[in-house]
Amino acid sequence: MVVSLVILFTGCKDRAISSYRAPKDAPVAAPPAAAASTDTNNLPPGHPPIGAGAQSAAPAAGADGMAAMAATAVPTASGSDLRWTAPAAWAVKTGSSMRKGSFAVKGDGGEADLGITAFPGATGGLEANLNRWRGQVGLPALPPAEVVAATEKFESNGLQFLVVDYAANGTRLVGAIVPYNGNSWFFKLMGPDAVVAGQKTVFLEFLHTVKTP
Repeated sequence: MVVSLVILFTGCKDRAISSYRAPKDAPVAAPPAAAASTDTNNLPPGHPPIGAGAQSAAPAAGADGMAAMAATAVPTASGSDLRWTAPAAWAVKTGSSMRKGSFAVKGDGGEADLGITAFPGATGGLEANLNRWRGQVGLPALPPAEVVAATEKFESNGLQFLVVDYAANGTRLVGAIVPYNGNSWFFKLMGPDAVVAGQKTVFLEFLHTVKTP
């Protein structure tokens, strides 16, 4: 997947930042990265199959298909990790073994979760992953062309970012998908609508700090 358009965003409200690296270089407080994991308990509902052949695999439909996806063993991406600089207000928290990074993001009386994951290949395809995210906030799936058209794209530090903003039922998800070194990286901020909306510009500025080693 290659994306190369440009997204404009406003300045960050919170300029204070602190350096953070992927778990293999991070202090002990950061969650560890795993070269491979079969922990399916933390796999988001409806995640497409991951592994050999995942790039051409289509997501199964219906409740049985969703259950099958959740039961699929999920290896995390191996190889070199990306780096980033997170805002000081984001609290590093312990995530699952599948996560490359995990933060608690507070604002407007609530808290959202920022999770960073990476998986081999295309993890079921771009359209399937976008519709999976839509489903996590209660939005219906869209046809492939429509779900891709409703995205924004930009390039930063030699990386291609595809960004989405989905909201429904009081929940909001702002996320980015980044292909790197044969893997798909997912940066997802999800939580109460007001919290995520208030942190969107901070999240976008955070994405511009993501870089290769």
